[in-house]
Formats: sequence, structure tokens, C-alpha cells
Amino acid sequence: MRTIQTRALLLILCLLLALPAAAQEPPAEPQEGIIPYTTTLVPTGEDELDPALEQASQLRALAGPAPVDAYGLVARARAEPRRLEEVLHARGYWAGRVEVRIGGEPAETTGIADRLAAAAPSGVAVEVRVIPGPRYTLRRIALRPASPAEAADVAALGDPPGLAPGDPAASGPVLDAEEALIDRLRRQGHPLASVVDREVTVDHEAQRMDVVWTLSPGPMAEFATPDITGETRVNPALVHRVADRITGERFSPARLERARRELLALGAFDTVRARTGERLDAAGRLPVTFAVADRPRNAAGFTISYETEFGISGRVYYERRNLFGNAETLRLEAEASRLGSGSITADTNYRASAIFRRPGLFDGLTTLILEGTALREQLNAYDRDALIASALLERRVGDRWLLRGGPIFETGQIGPPGGPLDPFDLVGFVGAVRYDATDSLLDPRRGWRLDVALTPYYDLLEGGTFARALGSARTYYDVTGDGGSVIALRATAGTLLGDSAAAPLDKRFYAGGGGSVRGYGFQRIGPRDAQGRLTGGASLAEVSVELRQRVSGPIGVVAFLDGGTASDSETPDFGDMRFGAGLGLRYATAIGPLRIDVAVPLSKEPGDTGYGIYVGLGQAF
Repeated sequence: MRTIQTRALLLILCLLLALPAAAQEPPAEPQEGIIPYTTTLVPTGEDELDPALEQASQLRALAGPAPVDAYGLVARARAEPRRLEEVLHARGYWAGRVEVRIGGEPAETTGIADRLAAAAPSGVAVEVRVIPGPRYTLRRIALRPASPAEAADVAALGDPPGLAPGDPAASGPVLDAEEALIDRLRRQGHPLASVVDREVTVDHEAQRMDVVWTLSPGPMAEFATPDITGETRVNPALVHRVADRITGERFSPARLERARRELLALGAFDTVRARTGERLDAAGRLPVTFAVADRPRNAAGFTISYETEFGISGRVYYERRNLFGNAETLRLEAEASRLGSGSITADTNYRASAIFRRPGLFDGLTTLILEGTALREQLNAYDRDALIASALLERRVGDRWLLRGGPIFETGQIGPPGGPLDPFDLVGFVGAVRYDATDSLLDPRRGWRLDVALTPYYDLLEGGTFARALGSARTYYDVTGDGGSVIALRATAGTLLGDSAAAPLDKRFYAGGGGSVRGYGFQRIGPRDAQGRLTGGASLAEVSVELRQRVSGPIGVVAFLDGGTASDSETPDFGDMRFGAGLGLRYATAIGPLRIDVAVPLSKEPGDTGYGIYVGLGQAF
């Protein structure tokens, strides 16, 4: 019987929709004076116009939900041209006409409402005819300062973005360019920039349009010391240590947003909102206020996963936030896996951990992370009982960089599956760097993400030294520009430096599984000894490519190819790459895509399964 090697997070989404049957009611009697009508929009011959006109038509939209009498129908018909002319102007048609007829008569006809009311017809036909006319183009586009003193700042803006002489004289791009000009001034340090006047001249004879903006950049300004509002139990000194970093810096919307995110990164706040003053203070600085709201102090939860080969896994956690008033977090976790696979005491894996985070150290951007873990692992490559303790410092640098480093200590015993376990005592120093320029954590569509970690170890029992290096690069390319088609690429490389023979089995490299080469079992790719047991490699190489295609609404599909190898040498042997391919289904949710992948091995060997199924939240990488 074929088994499915699956490391899968079971996200059980139960949507119970109870719709009580409504009692049948007799149909309502027609209201007196109401005149039913149908609206026909005559096609204009311009494919881009017709859908927009139909969407803007109030005659069509309100016919069913808002029935009217004769006088209401005539009023609605006479208001229709103004709405549809806005659609024409938005696309550069400034000489267009809109004609509305009710029962064959122009809606402007005198006395038409009285005649309709007297006749009380059972239905009337309304026809809307739009004559677009010629499409005008832009002729002159100019900027001028509100005062001579502001001339240099306005001249430095350059040409309004997205507009050029000869373009269609559409109102939408003009308004977009105006907003972009103000954003550009704000990015240059002018927080009070404004549009004093927008002069739009339509030359019907030449079928051209001129646009001239009068801009007031206002003074350049620095941030004042921020105010903090909102009910919070977090130490005000800590909050100001983070928020006050912007004091005296030149105004920038991006810098303000980064300060808001730095406050949110403390982990104690549910929301942080930033707002700026409408005028400068007496010192010529821009007032800033951050409004904060605390997260609940206690949180608990659980997750369930399932492996068809090994059974059920479960994890529970409890989290206490703002533990001592300085945004500290204490998180306790307990996990058990392989439940139901034979004897619970003999085969079950356990993990219990405590994680303490103290943010806001030094200049407010450094976090102390203390972690202790006790575990028992019985995996395909090794059995391990261990105690692990670490003390790391984590620091964000700018918007995209994250640095982490500190000592780690591990003690326990490890050995091949079912074999004798040998003791080990390791002390190391973790050094890790992350660069993230993607647009989403769980569903990236563009940008780069790099992760590099180097951890040198010293074996306290045997005296050997080695270092484990692992790096991963991921990039995402939005082919269509709207997220409909995305190409995702991943490359991972790892190596053991120094005395690789001193590295215990858990520090060696393996490939295969949901986060590696789909289609193969977890840790199934790598060097083996004479008895066929996995020994782990001294190096690792993995590659993946995915084509992510949105099909309809929240539903998408994925085609992917994974490859990987683990080698005895310090550099990977690419001639021994193993590949897996498959298809996946995605369903977009508010917190990320729900993922289901099915993969098959392309280089199947004895002992490999015929396929793998993987379930999770978020993209595979």
C-alpha cells in the first residue's frame, strides 16, 4: 500500500453556514404611482467606454432596488447626462453629448412627467445614447510657484509624472499627477506642500487641453519630539526611546512610517497610528503624534498537523505580553509528534521550549532573546535527546536588514535511528543576517529575500571545531504587474567548514521534504553508509522554480520544479541532483494563501514513495 510522505500543517477551516428557511410571504402589491422601466445604453463604438458608462449609469443601477414614480423617473433621467459626462471627461472626450429618451421623448421635454403620471403605464422604455465626439489631447503642461521664494523648489520637481503633450486629455491622469507632485514635495522634506490652484483650459476649437498647477511647497521642516497618546501599560520611557529617534530628522513620509513600524515591532501594541500636525510649532518643527493601543496581555493557542506515515502532531502555546512593563514577551510551547505510531512512549517526539524577548535595548532597536529547549527527536536520519540554550541579540537596520547573533549551548546524545546514542556537548556562536525587500511575508510577488547564517561550534567532549554555514536567496518577478502571474525562484547552499567529522548528525545536511525537494520524504536525499542509513552531507545545494498563476478571484494554481543534493564533500556534487515536480492549488485568505501541493519524484530510487502531498499556510517559499 502506497503511503504519502507528508509534513503538513492541517489548517481546518470550518465554515458552517446556517441559513434558516424564510417563511414564504405573499408577493407585495405594486405601489401606487410606481412606473417600472427598462434602460438601454446604445453602444458608442468605443470598446473602452461602454463598460464604464454602464457602470456609472444610475438609471440602470437603481431601476430594481429603488423604484420611482413618474416625477422621480424624469428627475433621474435628467441627472444621467452629468454622470456620464464625467466618464467621458475622465477619458479625454470633452465634446461628448448624452441624450436620454423616455418612451421615445427627450427627458427634457416640458410636461413629460405629468403625462407619464396621468397615463400610468405598466412599463416604459428608457434609452440612453452617448455621442463621445473627438478625443482631445494635452497641449501645455506647466508648474508655477505660489511665490517667488518657492520658485526653486517648484522648478526642482521636473515634469509632472505620467503626463506628456499629445497624451489623451483624460482627467484621471491629471489628478494622479497632481497627487504625485505633492508626494514628491513631501519626500523632499516639505510636510505642508499644497496645490494652490489647478487651471484647466479646454480649447474646443483646437481639441486640446492645457493644465497649469500653482504649487506652494511650504517650508522644509524637521520632526518635533513625538507625543504618545492612548492607554498603554508599556513603560513610557521605552516608548519614547523608540519614537524619539526621529526628533530633529528632516521630515519624510518614509521615515515616519518606519518609526511607526519600529514601535509596532516592540510586540506590545495591537495598533500604532501616526499623524502629523497641520502647522509647524514655534521652533519651526513638525508636530508628530503616535496613537498606540495595547495587545491583549495573554494569548494561547494550538495547532494540529498530520503525517500519514507517522500520525498526528500537536502543539500548544501560551504567551504573556508586556511581562514586566517593558514590552517583554514570555512564550511557552510544548509539541508532540508521531502520536499514534506504535507505542507513544517509544516512538513519540517531544519538544518543550521557553522563549523570552526583551525589545528596546540600547537605542530602542535591539532585542534580547533568551531561549531554552528540551527535545526528543526520532527522525529518518537520526535519534536525538537534547537540551539547548541560547542568548541572542537581534537588531533591525533600516527597513530591510535584520541582524542576529549570540552564544548557543547544546548537550545531549545522538545516534542513527534505532542505534546507540553517543553524548555530545557543543558551544557555538550564532551569526545570522536577513535582507528582505519583498512586498509580502506570506505571499511575495516581487523583490528579493536573502538569509545567511554562520555558526562555529566547539566540541567540549572531543575538542573538535567546525562551522555550519547556510545561505538562501529567493526572488519574485511579477510578470503581469498585477500579481496574476508570478515567477518565484529559490537557491540554497550550505557547507560544513573545518573538522566536518566532528559535526553530529543533526548539524549535517539532508534534502527532501516540503521545505526542500517536494516529492521525496523528509531527509531522504543524502549520503548513506554501507547499511543504507543516512549519514548526512558536508554540503547542500537546492533550487526551486514556481510559476504561480491566479485563475479566478482567490483561487490560483502553481506549477513547480525542485532539485537538491547533499554531498560528502565541502562543495556540492551537482551531478547527483535529485528532482521533483508537481502542481499546487492556492486559495487566498486574509492572512495568506492556503497551499496544497502534490509532487512526484523524477529520480525515484528504492525506498522512495511515489508522490507527496503538502498542506500549509503561505507560499512554499
